[in-house]
Amino acid sequence: MTFRRTALVFAGLASLVGATACDDNTGPTQGAVSLSLTVPTSGGAAAVTSPALFDLVYTDAASTLTLTRVELVMREIELEKVDDESCDAGFEGEDDCEEFETGPRVFELPVDGSTDAVLTISDVPAGLYDELEIEIHKVSDDPEDAALLAARPDLADVSIRVEGDFDATPFVFTTGVEEEFEFELQPPLDPSAGPVNVTLSIDVESWFRSGADLLDPADEQNRSQIENNIQQSFEAFEDDDGDGEDD
Repeated sequence: MTFRRTALVFAGLASLVGATACDDNTGPTQGAVSLSLTVPTSGGAAAVTSPALFDLVYTDAASTLTLTRVELVMREIELEKVDDESCDAGFEGEDDCEEFETGPRVFELPVDGSTDAVLTISDVPAGLYDELEIEIHKVSDDPEDAALLAARPDLADVSIRVEGDFDATPFVFTTGVEEEFEFELQPPLDPSAGPVNVTLSIDVESWFRSGADLLDPADEQNRSQIENNIQQSFEAFEDDDGDGEDD
């Protein structure tokens, strides 16, 4: 089965790296969609002031985990139209009609309980959109990653990087876990009715927990469970008021 993908023209913080199209008859463009990031906090976490920034602090009965910086690499952020078969003819095995992509980008997650708008997607074609697709991407020696790798050599073979301390011992946790997520958006987005915002909520606390117990990121025996937790921690929803809650 093939799907039509919408053209995502990233403005502001985002830059369009490449685009291909088999038909430029996409109709009128109108409306805009923004993408925000948030890290939910629970009763087990507190945002506390550290000299120049906020940290996330998690505790269990024996230990304290402090996160000062959380970064992830994403690419190919796409919206999908509701039941649009107008571009299904031909091009077997490929996305039909048009596909716009960006090169990989590093996103720093807010660790102060806020919701940060990180992308503005302008000129979204008229229609209803019921799916958001994103890819968590490991930086490699692929030519597409060359610019990012030159700027951030510490991200070689990395998709997620976390700085912090566990019981006051500093650590840097990195992983090359890769995952493609498809989120259903119900009700569907209607950008033509006015600007809309989609929030990607990432439960970072769950990465480093096993039940009520904290997992030490520096302990390699915990890596498999942490990486599995990461793959279960993403949620997306319409959030036009930017409060980090599903509208």
